[in-house]
Amino acid sequence: MDTSEQTTQYIIVLVTAPSQEEAGAIAHLLIEKKLAACVSMLPVTSVYTWDGQVQQDQEWQLIVKTTQSHFPQLATQVQQIHSYEVPELIALPILDGSQPYLNWIAAQVQSPGSLPWVD
Repeated sequence: MDTSEQTTQYIIVLVTAPSQEEAGAIAHLLIEKKLAACVSMLPVTSVYTWDGQVQQDQEWQLIVKTTQSHFPQLATQVQQIHSYEVPELIALPILDGSQPYLNWIAAQVQSPGSLPWVD
């Protein structure tokens, strides 16, 4: 497998949450279920349109490091516990990175086929 094929399996998933508590609950769930290797949480100000009105809110941005194969289960878990009607769930490819760090990501997440709680 060449390097470009190998690194494209790694992704960053962006999720916003309305509070630090909810962001922490999502982060802990993803780590405990082995769907993510690491989740960084940052306070952000978001400006967006909802129901035809421009909104501005303080939110928490989660930056989730995982693999492409975990995205379907990760998205399902986030949607089940998230308080937003339409939560942000955006996957971005990691085009390149430190191979030891990418190896660490892979070692932290379970193979999707081995997750006993997945229906």
